[in-house]
Amino acid sequence: MIYPNMNKKPVILIFGAGAVGGIMAGILKDKGYDVTLIAKHEDLAKKISDEGLEISGYCGSIKTIIPTVANVTQIRRRPDYVLLAIKAPDMPEAAKVIRPLLIEESLVVSMQNGIVEEELASIVGKERTVGCVTGWGATLLEDNKMEMTSSGEFVIGYLDRQPDERLNELASVLENILPVNQTDKILENLYSKLIINSCVSTVGAICGLPLGKMLRKKMYRSLFLDIIREAIHVADAMQITVPDYAGKLNYYKLLKSSKLFQHTYLRLFGYKYRRLKSSSLQSLERGKKTEVRYFNGYIASKGMELGVPTPVNSRMVDLVEEIEAGNRSISPGNFN
Repeated sequence: MIYPNMNKKPVILIFGAGAVGGIMAGILKDKGYDVTLIAKHEDLAKKISDEGLEISGYCGSIKTIIPTVANVTQIRRRPDYVLLAIKAPDMPEAAKVIRPLLIEESLVVSMQNGIVEEELASIVGKERTVGCVTGWGATLLEDNKMEMTSSGEFVIGYLDRQPDERLNELASVLENILPVNQTDKILENLYSKLIINSCVSTVGAICGLPLGKMLRKKMYRSLFLDIIREAIHVADAMQITVPDYAGKLNYYKLLKSSKLFQHTYLRLFGYKYRRLKSSSLQSLERGKKTEVRYFNGYIASKGMELGVPTPVNSRMVDLVEEIEAGNRSISPGNFN
């Protein structure tokens, strides 16, 4: 039997025991919240339940025991908030699994890279769907050990309405982790992060190079600019204005600048984050699917829907899918 929440503090269900999910679970549990973690495998769930999580980095050092399950049938109380801290391709199945647990007031928070909110809303309901930009870094050191590698913030919002009291309450929970900004333009904020992922993560997955080595070469800098240009054309057709990425990168100003400025800016960007390794490349190296369909694929699908040509982004999707299928190797030669 699943019981209602009789506590004053909300019941929180975190789907995904990776770096981001584990850190959020550990911090919130340490703050006294009722948290249950869903792991992908039974052995991992048992390890976390028995040994707890060890978290380090910008959030300080935390060690805590967290109830962790691998099957939602083991969950006994209905959640007020569900935080989906999983990869974008896994979101639809996860949403279907947790849907029977939801109450009318439950909010389901998408913390994926790319844009999945429209698909999530079709499964759990638009009234329950909250988009979230996760602007901080995390890495998994071991199965139950995580590090917050950079500070930052959350940006949260509904797809089709203004922030309200329910969103305020969610913000007050997440503020135990990092600062939270609420917005009535969450799609625009998600799209801003999607553009940079479509450059850094996708191109890095295809060529296998860290960002610094990529952006030393004019070919890659030009490719980044082509991806951005198409993405902004699509945004114009969607009638949205894309905000600065991380409050710093203004895509519109970059595209209107001289070629000298554009290439100098990207070289400096590459130098600053020179050791950054594509998350999609890491997925490919582990034999897993990437999130390219939710990055460049989103740009291409919206472009097709709105009559905006996106040949570069479409080709990026094709190349990654060929690598995923084993029909192409990861190599700089893919761009010859």
